[in-house]
Amino acid sequence: MKFVSCTYDRHAPAILEIFNEAILHSTALYDYHPRTPESMVAWFGARAAGNFPVIGLENAAGELLGFGTYGTFRAFPAYKYSVEHSIYVDKSHRGKGCGVLLLQSLIDAARLQQLHVMVGGIDAENTASIALHRKLGFEHAGTIRQAGFKFGHWLDLAYFQLILETPHLPMEG
Repeated sequence: MKFVSCTYDRHAPAILEIFNEAILHSTALYDYHPRTPESMVAWFGARAAGNFPVIGLENAAGELLGFGTYGTFRAFPAYKYSVEHSIYVDKSHRGKGCGVLLLQSLIDAARLQQLHVMVGGIDAENTASIALHRKLGFEHAGTIRQAGFKFGHWLDLAYFQLILETPHLPMEG
């Protein structure tokens, strides 16, 4: 396995497939309808505009096993050191350690970018994702009960956060 910086040209179809499988079959994404290939243009554009990474994990054949990214937590200046992250692993590669590798890589990237807080919004029944986050030091920061409705029932959204020792010199403005 190797880490790659995902690009639209090389990875958009595989990322779209992973997204759409999660939308249709899980509560990892509180979305109802599969995304379109065209939506990936804006998705990659938003990451590039914010200087946010899209880190992929590929096998020896160059197939994307999963990816992780982060983006704006809230769109107000004082939140500039906080990001909300996401990790998605292809259904055939879950439970094989890809998630921990991707999350650790995102943590390393956040430190390099001098960020301070990483936030993950996780469906409260997603015990595998919660265990992954706890394993890497994330702490439960609160739960919004009945925040979403999918598959005929209300979903609770749990927030987990990791406070990093960066930035070295935080500044306002």
